[in-house]
Amino acid sequence: APGRRGRGRAAGAAGGRGGPRAGRLSSGMASLAGRTIVITGASSGIGAATAVACARAGMDVVLTARRAERLEAVAADVRAAGRRAELVVGDVTDPGTDAAALDLAAGLPGGLDAVFANAGFGLDRHLLQTEQEAIRGLLETNVLAAHRLLVAAAGRLVAEGRRGHLLSCSSCLSRFTVPGSAAYAASKAAQAALAAGLRMELRGTSVAVSSVHPVTTRTEFFSVAAGGPEAGGDGMGRLRGLAARLAQPPERVARAILACLRRPRPEVWTSPATRWGAAAMVAMPRLGDAICRRLVAPPER
Repeated sequence: APGRRGRGRAAGAAGGRGGPRAGRLSSGMASLAGRTIVITGASSGIGAATAVACARAGMDVVLTARRAERLEAVAADVRAAGRRAELVVGDVTDPGTDAAALDLAAGLPGGLDAVFANAGFGLDRHLLQTEQEAIRGLLETNVLAAHRLLVAAAGRLVAEGRRGHLLSCSSCLSRFTVPGSAAYAASKAAQAALAAGLRMELRGTSVAVSSVHPVTTRTEFFSVAAGGPEAGGDGMGRLRGLAARLAQPPERVARAILACLRRPRPEVWTSPATRWGAAAMVAMPRLGDAICRRLVAPPER
């Protein structure tokens, strides 16, 4: 609704009566109807599923991705749910994509409410065979682009004294790694750490920050990480036993994100077993290494 612009308290006034308590996340958005969210990497997988789920919950959506046709298809699903969909076709590593998406959200009737930095890709390769340029590109997209977008959105929300929510799509591999995925895991660990730091630095404002830690999702992600269908890549084929059984559809992650938007929490995990397992592997790294070696088959040399 038009009257929602300027909602919330300014950072300097936070913490008083009616404001968020120090050390706690913003109280969230119990009703998502009429809110606006920016989603990057929205043309497929978790991004597309989250866009549709948000629309069905009553949110307007600003979608960004590189593939125009697939983005248009997701936008059609959003509009079919009765909500607005605005598109920005571009690469998240281009700062202009961020500005365009945030400006579009700010121009919608309710203004900017939430951002989901979801764009990213994997790299399924032995470290001894991984060029520095490949790792640099991974970090540019997965870490730096996500951080730049969240910081830009935070700046706008705090300056306007608005309540908002920033989410960053990390991974369960932010806590451990498996053979062939170390570079990707490093990028996701950095992403989670930056989200945690931003959350602590925004303490006392009306802006919540959460990191999302999916387990294996059945999307094109693994095919791309393994070199793509044209290279015969199918990273899902490397999953063994428990890792394969834990695979989830992207809609499962989208539902968890909606729950977090309504009631913010620092981290979103869609598999409690994986979360506890990650904690155990951090506490006992030798055991963790043994377990991780059994979760996937190593990529071909």
